[in-house]
Amino acid sequence: MLEPVRVGKAASRGTWTEYLVLFLRIMAAVSMIKGLYHWSQVVGIGVSRDQAFEMRGIAWQTATVFFAVLDLVAAVGLWLAAAWGAVVWLTSVVSMAAVEIFFPNVYGGSVPIILIEATLLGMYLFLAIMSARERPQ
Repeated sequence: MLEPVRVGKAASRGTWTEYLVLFLRIMAAVSMIKGLYHWSQVVGIGVSRDQAFEMRGIAWQTATVFFAVLDLVAAVGLWLAAAWGAVVWLTSVVSMAAVEIFFPNVYGGSVPIILIEATLLGMYLFLAIMSARERPQ
């Protein structure tokens, strides 16, 4: 049931749900940029001939195509704040961290990337838990 509108009610600060949706929208933009970056690697935009998609190893090609598709799908779902968007985004974040940790020969095993992905995952979990707590039971 909806709460009645109060004329004298002052504008309150944002709720955790609003912060979560804002975070999801920002992550949608980031995922869109990541997906387009991976597609640029696939189609050869801004890469030299010796770094072309065809010249790379199968593991690199597979990971690049995987993230090119997954990041763009996640971006759409996150922007719409759909439940499946967060699931696809979480899959992308965990997969990227796993590739960096367990397969360093694919993208180089970058520790900053792992830390960024872990931080984003922690931020999402914090916001999701806080948003769930503010809902009435």
